[in-house]
Formats: sequence, structure tokens, C-alpha cells
Amino acid sequence: MKKLGTASVAALRQYVRAADAKGVNTESLLTQADLNPALLESDDGRINGEQLQNFILLLCTQTNNPILGLETGDFVQPGSYSILGYITMSCATLGEAVARIAPFEKLVGDMGTTSLTMAGNDITLTWHCNYDHPVVQPQVVDNVFASWVNYARWLADDTEASPSLVKLKRQSPGKAYEQAYQSRWNCPVEFGTEENTITLKQALLNTRLRQPDPMLRKTLEAHALTQLAALETDTDLVTQVKHSIQQQLMHGITRQDMVAENLGVTSRTLQRKLSQEGVSYQKLLDEVRQKMAEDYLQNSELTIPDIALRLGYSETASFHRKFKATAGITPGEFRQSGEPV
Repeated sequence: MKKLGTASVAALRQYVRAADAKGVNTESLLTQADLNPALLESDDGRINGEQLQNFILLLCTQTNNPILGLETGDFVQPGSYSILGYITMSCATLGEAVARIAPFEKLVGDMGTTSLTMAGNDITLTWHCNYDHPVVQPQVVDNVFASWVNYARWLADDTEASPSLVKLKRQSPGKAYEQAYQSRWNCPVEFGTEENTITLKQALLNTRLRQPDPMLRKTLEAHALTQLAALETDTDLVTQVKHSIQQQLMHGITRQDMVAENLGVTSRTLQRKLSQEGVSYQKLLDEVRQKMAEDYLQNSELTIPDIALRLGYSETASFHRKFKATAGITPGEFRQSGEPV
């Protein structure tokens, strides 16, 4: 089965905002997709790509909306692109912002990859979607392109800025819906093409943005490179184990044998494979526990004993000692500070 990598919580949050606006019970859908609603309060959290694809599928099924992806693009915000959004805000021109997509889009998620080509006065962005579900894929592509257009208009402070041509691999959703693309993008839209592309005129790329800040951009890009390096540190196995641990901890369970069973291997095999990666199950358990503890303390009203119980500690005192040894302050002090350490 194809692995879908990870996605930022910011990307998920855009779909949730759009669904909430339509009166959809998103908390129920999140639970069905094996996602903790508390994750939405995190600015730097990540989820498995399979979870995001499943959530979008559930949303498509419930709404029965053939242009769901297009409409979710109306809810894009700078934060939807994680740190990439703030990098583009500090660029001098729209073209400079567009050039930042390919190098840093992994920070938003592994939903797809962008390539750029130039021909005369045109620049064409081709987006290759990694999500493979036949219902989800066209909606994700629509979301990406609609979000790009809306965000570019916001950056340029020009509600009339538009591509010159959009091509979509998806089949037409029907004549009745095609007008929704035309009215939003104000350009020709072709369906059933070989690739997903969006073409922009050079004149549009020369548009000056509202708040360029080259020094800030350099600082943000340095931070983004650090985040990219951190994402590439975890192997697929480590990522899978961390995710499985997180799911078990949501039920107060910390058993290695259950994580191993979930991954289809024996506990001994899992231990050996992790050893080959230079990590241990206990180390990954500690990391996930700490992250979840911080999330609960910052974004929930659960009592500290309840948090300790949820994270599989037999005694609250054990949780206190472990948390303070890692963070340097007690859980109560962390909650009062309101800031990550």
C-alpha cells in the first residue's frame, strides 16, 4: 500500500473550517478518522497522510458535494500553509512567493509536489497529487489550486488577480458545476487533461506584495530548513511506531506488544528493527507522551491526574517526575506559562 507521508494540522484545519461553516459535525468525522479533535489547537502538529485522506473521504461522503475541494479553497489563511505561509507574506513579489512553494511545500504536507516551467511570458505550475483514492484525489487538487488563487489574491491585495489557464485531470463535475470554477478563477478551465496545471502571466508575477520584509524572510527560511531537516530525521518505521503509540495512549495503553501487533510484527522483531534505527520503544514512548502531555496541558481543561491517567501513568507523581525531568518545569507550571518550552 502506498504511504502518504504526513500532513500538517494546519492543512486539516482548513477543511474543518469549511465543513464547520456548512454545519457539518466535524468532531464526529475526526473521531471516525482516528483523529483527536484536540489536535486542531496545535500550530505545529502533524498527522498521517492516511488519516487526512480518510477524513476528506468521510467529508466527501457526508456532504455529497462534487466540488468540495474547490469550496474549501475559500477558507485558506496564511496559517493554512504553516511557516510557508509566513515566508510568502514577507516576499517582495508574487513571483518570489511562487518560487518558495516547491522547496518548502513538504512543511504543509506530503499531499503532492510542485514543479515549475517557463515558456515566453508564462509560468506553469504542475502539481502531482500523492493521494490515490479516486474520490479524494480530485478534491485535493481542487483545494490546492483554489487555495493558491485565493491566497495569491490576498498577498497581492488584488481580488481580480487570476490565472490565465487551469487544467485538471479530473473529469468535469457536470455543466451545472463548471460555472463555480469559472466564477472563482475567472479564466478558462479544462477538464480531463493529462496533468494538473495552473498557468500565470509574467506580468502577474511581477505584482508587488503588501508587506515585503527580506530580513524576516531569511529568518523564516532558516527556521523552515530546520523544520524540514527534522521531518526527514524520522524513518517510516519510527513514524509508524509513534503514530501507533499515540493511538494507544489515547486509550491509556502503553504496551509494546500491542503496537507491534498493530504493525503486523512480533514484539521482538519490532525491538530489533528499532534498535537498527538507533532508537528504542521506550524513547519513542517518552517522546510521544511528552508531546501529548504538552498538548493536553495547553489545549484542554483536563486535570493533571486525568492527563496522567490518559497517558498510561499508574501514579500522578510519576507523571510529574517524568515531565519535569524533560521540560525542566512541572506540568502545573507549564500550564500556567501558556508557552511551549
